Amino acid sequence: QVQLVESGGGLVQPGESLNLACESSGLIFSLWEIGWYRQAPGKQRELIGAVTKGGSSDVTLNSAKGRFTISRDNSANTAYLQMNNLKPEDTAIYICAAGTRTPLGTKYDHWGQGTQVTVST
Repeated sequence: QVQLVESGGGLVQPGESLNLACESSGLIFSLWEIGWYRQAPGKQRELIGAVTKGGSSDVTLNSAKGRFTISRDNSANTAYLQMNNLKPEDTAIYICAAGTRTPLGTKYDHWGQGTQVTVST
């Protein structure tokens, strides 16, 4: 059974950092692209970025560029989302997903339950 489990969320103040982890089991981690999403209350889920099987990463969410970094450690079956200089608008549930490349883009087949990040004074 495939499982993706996020951890590392919590309550932080503006300007602080968090490093989220996405630990996988039940799949050959190195064969999957990992994406990070977030969903804020009352808003649609949005893609933050992804890291390829080989470790190349790209943060595509404009508001996260320059502050967030995505990485992976295939030996630990884990991907990471490093978030710096957090802002109140970053408050959301952060979710990782495992997917495969298709001609139309990455298709995410497996999803985690998410970890809550709250940025507040």
